[in-house]
Formats: sequence, C-alpha cells, structure tokens
Amino acid sequence: MKSILVSGLVLYSFLFDKEPKEGRQLFCAANDKSQASIVFNMVAKQLMYFVSKVPELKKDVKKVRELLTHTKDGSYIRPLSRDTGAVDGFEPFLAVIDEYHAAKTNEMLELIQSGQGNLLQSLIFIISTAGFDLNAPMYTDEWPYAKDILAEVYTDDEYFAVIFEQDSEDEWQDSTMWAKSNPLINETDELKEQIDDFLEKRVAEATKKGSMFRVLVKNFNYWMQASAESYLDFNDWKKNETEFDINNSKVYIGLDLSRADDLTAVSFIHLDEENKQYYITSHSFVGTKGGLQGKIERDLIDYRQLSEEGYCTITNLSSGIINTNQVLDYIETYISRYNLDVQAICYDPYSIHGVLAEIERREWFYDLYEIRQGPQTLSNPNLDFRLNVINGDIKHHKNPLLDTAVKNAIAKNVNDSIMIEKKMNRHKIDPLMSTIFAYVIASEHEWDAETFMPMFL
Repeated sequence: MKSILVSGLVLYSFLFDKEPKEGRQLFCAANDKSQASIVFNMVAKQLMYFVSKVPELKKDVKKVRELLTHTKDGSYIRPLSRDTGAVDGFEPFLAVIDEYHAAKTNEMLELIQSGQGNLLQSLIFIISTAGFDLNAPMYTDEWPYAKDILAEVYTDDEYFAVIFEQDSEDEWQDSTMWAKSNPLINETDELKEQIDDFLEKRVAEATKKGSMFRVLVKNFNYWMQASAESYLDFNDWKKNETEFDINNSKVYIGLDLSRADDLTAVSFIHLDEENKQYYITSHSFVGTKGGLQGKIERDLIDYRQLSEEGYCTITNLSSGIINTNQVLDYIETYISRYNLDVQAICYDPYSIHGVLAEIERREWFYDLYEIRQGPQTLSNPNLDFRLNVINGDIKHHKNPLLDTAVKNAIAKNVNDSIMIEKKMNRHKIDPLMSTIFAYVIASEHEWDAETFMPMFL
C-alpha cells in the first residue's frame, strides 16, 4: 500500500511540479538496487498507463531502461542505491527511501538531505516496515522521532508521520487488534476476510514452528531482535527507562577497561531502597587511535555526537589511547556531585593493573572487588539480571550507548552456564558488561541490613 501511494506522488511531481520549473531530480532510493527498483517500476507502470489514456503526453516522456525522462523540462526519475555507484553530487527535489529498516547507516539519507540545501519545497519519503536490526537508523532515529511527533512531544510542521503498528507483542492473540498494523482490514468486508484469513494462517504456522517473532515483525510491524540468542528483549529493557533521583544514594560501581584504543565503560548501580530496586547509569570513554572518524565508521556509532550529548568522553591524548585519568576523574566527580555512598567498585582484572596503582595513589578507600569473567562468577548474576529487567526491578536512565550494548549482547550456553557475548567485534557491549560487574556484588545487597556478605568473589 505504502509503495503504491508514494509512487503516485512521485509521478505527480514528475509531471506537474513547477518549482524548480526544469531539471527536477527524483530518486527512488533503497539499500540495494533491487529494492530501489520496486517504487521506480511502480512509477513507470503508472506513467505508461497514464500515457495510454492521454496519448498527447507520449512525446513529452521517455523511458530508457531505468531512467524516466521528461523531455520538455529535463526532469528525470531513477532508482538509487549503493549498488549504483556514487550517490553524491545530486540535487534530489524528491526522494523515496524504501525499506529503510534494512539500512545499516543513515548515509543515504544524509546525502539526499545535503543535496536539497538549495531547493525549495523538496521532499523525502521514508517508507518501511519494522525490522530485526535494532541498531538500524530507522529504529534508532526516525521511528522514535516520528512517535514523539505523534505523541506531541515535539512539533515539527515539516515532518509528517504515519505509523501503523501493534502497541504490544501480545496483541497478535486478539484479531480485533490486527487493524492497528493492517489498516486495509477496515476498508471493505472483502479485504477484511482476505487479510484475516492470511494472518490467521501465518499465526497458526508460526506458533507451531516457534517463529512468531518473525510474523510479529513482518506482518504486525512490531520491532524485535532477529536473534533468538539475544540476551535481553530490547522492548523489556526500554520499558524500564525512567528518571530517578540518584542524590545521596548507595551505589555499586562497575568498571570495564578495554584495550587502550577501544571503548572503556563505567556503570553505576544506584539502590532505590524504598522500592528495593536498582537504577543504572553509565558513561563510556572512547579511544581514537587510527582517527575518531574511522572509529565512528567502523563501529557505526556517532561518538562525536554522543560526546556532545554527554554520554561518552573522547580521549584527550594525542596517541588516541584511553586516558585512565579521565576515567578516574569522571568517577570522582560523579561521586562528589551526587554525594554518593559507594558500597563497592567492581572491575574486570584484564588491563586493570596500572589503574589500581593510580587508585591507590589517589587514596580511594572504597572496597574493591575483582570480577573474573568466567561462568562460576557471572552465570547466576547474568540470569538474575535478566529476570529483574523482565520483572521491572532494574531501571535505567536514557543512554544510547548502553542501549546499543543491550541490543548487541547475545546469551551463550557454556557448560550449562549463561555467558554474555557479542556476534561481531565491532559490536560494543562494554557498558552492559561494566553494569554486570557491578551487579555481581550489588545483587547480594541486604536491603534491610547495614552490611552484606557478597556471594560472588
């Protein structure tokens, strides 16, 4: 439905728009050439039908392979993707970005937007179903912004948002709710019967095969992770994002020191003693060896922007390696600013040796716990942490890097123990791991006692 609707708007702009009067560039863009051709072919088909009804138009338009040209004013329509070669240097008056959920980066969107700088009344249509990649810019950027506009959190008169989706993953069990993600159900009795029958078969088959998450994504437009190995359901995680007054709270600190040129993370688990719940904040430190821009492109994370927003600190060393003094300075400032009662600092012994010497020099008198990354130490806390997220007893602040770590984390069964890993080297899970290190000790906090005896050492 969305592709047909947008293709009609593209065709109208191609034939009738007058600003600019000549040389309008219209693009049907997508992640790959075959996807980009879908809307383009719909436009071409509609144009040929239009020409058959208005024969005098035939002399004004021409189709040569994958190019539609308006011979009178020099306007054209063509598909565009990374497969087609260079995509910069254009001035897209109108662009359609199809199935944006499949895009790994926002590069295509950025190139199109930058090319529209000198044009009046330019348009971009982003159309997409939900997808499985929760790191995709459709999910991280456009979808939440569109939802905030619809919820009147923001006002943006130049951004028109329409979302058809289920409100929860359980609504597939109630067929009266299916119209939320399948609005054509309400168009005619015939369509309702046809779509209901199709969805009933899909649901029945998926239930038997245990593949309901795929149907939820593709047929009910509900975002979910693709991997059955995912450590946490990201929707469970996001439900627990909230604000919490951390002033004067008891806190457990987790420290995950990376290789000197990668990512280091420190997490703080604050105790909500009234409700016997945990509240997480986190901060990351970014190495720049080889160049910050190169790291941004490799990791597909805009560290520069996140640094400006306060979620991470970029090393100030010209060598590009992590400056451990920046890390320790941050911890000291954070503790002082919020007058925190530090219960313990928990760390991975890997790469900690030089840092321990600096901690001693600074005369930190906090209890230090070495958390070894093995099943005996981490399996039970990994399971307990996940259950408390599901139960809503672990809350957290808004933090894109911590969110990314949760999305990247997979659960591996190692000798009947649950360990957290990542699928790809560029996938960052450091903020989650520093949180888990702190949780190993925080999970043993005795809520009704002054002291506690940790089980995991």
